[in-house]
Amino acid sequence: MVDRPGTRVRVAVIGTGLIGGSVLLRLADAGLDVAGWDPDPATRDRAQGRGVVAPATIEQTVADRDLVFLCGPLPTLPETLARVAELTAPGCVLTDVGSTKVEVAETADRLGLIDRFVPGHPMAGAESAGLTAASPTLLAGAAWVLCPAGGAATDAFRWLTGLLVELFGARVVPMSAPAHDSAAALASHVPHLLAGALAGATQRAPLRDAVLALAAGSFSDGTRVAGTPAERTANMLLGNRDRVLHELDEVRAFLDGLAAELRADDGPALIARYTEARTARLALLDRRFAGQAREFPAGGDHDSEVAWLRGLGDVGGHLTGCRIGPDVVSYTAWLPVAD
Repeated sequence: MVDRPGTRVRVAVIGTGLIGGSVLLRLADAGLDVAGWDPDPATRDRAQGRGVVAPATIEQTVADRDLVFLCGPLPTLPETLARVAELTAPGCVLTDVGSTKVEVAETADRLGLIDRFVPGHPMAGAESAGLTAASPTLLAGAAWVLCPAGGAATDAFRWLTGLLVELFGARVVPMSAPAHDSAAALASHVPHLLAGALAGATQRAPLRDAVLALAAGSFSDGTRVAGTPAERTANMLLGNRDRVLHELDEVRAFLDGLAAELRADDGPALIARYTEARTARLALLDRRFAGQAREFPAGGDHDSEVAWLRGLGDVGGHLTGCRIGPDVVSYTAWLPVAD
């Protein structure tokens, strides 16, 4: 059990859709004192039907909590952060699960909440939405981005890292908010555009039903996220618009190269380009890591610690442990091994 010194951790989850509901159910399964709130009364009733405390108001839900997960729709997170901060004690750690990080991190900075707000993003999901689709195992072993900052904010990051590793088996990826949004644009957001384009073109095709009859793994895998609720996808893309458009230009340039080589009947050039693409795919399927242990002073301004953490995430590394001692904090890190 992850405890703060001398206490039992009390957690609240605000917004109990797919991700928030999965967080809520996992914490309840782990035996934590957890409560969830959703603006939809039927969803709150459904949570109670699954044995989870679901008060009628945000005020009741976050009262006297040590940690609050903000899990509502992306555009609502800045306002929800401000409201929950007013309702909770200064020692209550706040985090979110939104798919973009810069806007909410800037809101926290503007509100003076950097010391206790840790921007977060678990890299997991499903096509379906809502608490009915949530599962206590959905986030098990997920890469979970957390954005560390210096000073007192590092204390919140350390504690939250330990909790996520213990309760979710998370692979915590420490990154700055801008680095997250840039990487997520290509890792997650552009794939939604490509899936939508392929599925949308199929929907308009004269032989749509014949296409669907022939569709196998390549089509199914390539269009899976097109099944995501449209509003959720639009919020994600608009929330990271500039970076998504930049990475889309890079993808378009590669696609234009493929098209040009196809028009030119240039088989060797096509083979070379697909060999390049295959390298990334194989690296994804067979990633190897080497362990590394690092220690930092528990006190101080933590600048060198934060720089190391962000650098770890930038090179594709992650954390699987964080032990906080009276004088030293110890991390268990994993860095990718070069091909």
